[in-house]
Amino acid sequence: MFGLTNGAKGEDPRLQAISQAIRVVPHFPKQGIMFQDITTLLLDHKAFEYTVDIFVDRYRDMDISVVAGVEARGFIFGSSVALGIGAKFVPLCKPHKRPGKVISEEYALEYGTDCLEMHVGAVQPSERVIIIDDLVATGGTLSAAIKLLERVGAEVVECACVVGLSDPKVHRKLNGKPLYILVEPRQVE
Repeated sequence: MFGLTNGAKGEDPRLQAISQAIRVVPHFPKQGIMFQDITTLLLDHKAFEYTVDIFVDRYRDMDISVVAGVEARGFIFGSSVALGIGAKFVPLCKPHKRPGKVISEEYALEYGTDCLEMHVGAVQPSERVIIIDDLVATGGTLSAAIKLLERVGAEVVECACVVGLSDPKVHRKLNGKPLYILVEPRQVE
């Protein structure tokens, strides 16, 4: 199951506002990349509110007990959604940023490797989890987040991102987990 809501098609006028609030920075961090900068979305309080509201509406009645946010921008959306649905928020951090015992999951990037860490005991077996990040490009980070949470016995219900492509290659990396995307990346206008 691959969930995609596309603001460009206008199903919900809030999605158009979200899409328009995201600044596109050409050739960042390298040539050929159209960076989707969500910091401008955060400056637009209505677009930010719409983003959180859409996620809260989607997950409110799904018996979610944990919202896991991927560092760093997933923290912004994930913590707000957790408050909105009455779930706990668990940050999935880059290495060496958590005191105490952690479990880790390394994953490949196109330019090397990275790692996500989570506190031991933050998520209990059988807890229902959604994973939130700002953007999905290749699916590597979300795949690592799924593996990390499943290692402790959590049930990952869905992954959600503000921006992403409806690319079947990304979906394959998510091991069959649904992916919910609000808007597709914009190009420079």
